Amino acid sequence: MAEKENGAAPQIPQMKVLGQFIRDFSFENILAQKPVAGQVNPDIQVQVALDARKGAGDNQYEVISKYNITSTNKDSEDTLFVLELEYAGLFQIENIAEEQIHPFLMIECPRMVFPFVRRIVSDITRDGGFPPLNLDNIDFVALYRQQLAQHQAKQAETPVS
Repeated sequence: MAEKENGAAPQIPQMKVLGQFIRDFSFENILAQKPVAGQVNPDIQVQVALDARKGAGDNQYEVISKYNITSTNKDSEDTLFVLELEYAGLFQIENIAEEQIHPFLMIECPRMVFPFVRRIVSDITRDGGFPPLNLDNIDFVALYRQQLAQHQAKQAETPVS
């Protein structure tokens, strides 16, 4: 192990999941409300957004993953179902440099709770009368970079007064 300048061993980064829960949830089975005539050829669109905020205690954070999943019929473009899920995790993060805390929260924390999100989506779509939807793994690093680029572009467009 490398030593710090003062001779002490470096602190190992630590993350504890203090809790996780569904903040908001909606599932609308449109196919059951107005059946589609003919063959159903589903097209699934998944949108993911992330948000993080400081929690109540020291080094505590709440990270929210927002999933908007829409299934449409490829042939007629009729919507089959819409699933919206906000899933939150409460984390205690220690020994992370201040400049690294934001990427850590937006990449590692959603990655940690993603298997639970995948299970919820699979169960709900199955219970809603569709084949279980097993979400593909999400590249949270690419998603973070994309959201960062969008934020920077929005700031560049905003005139300074």
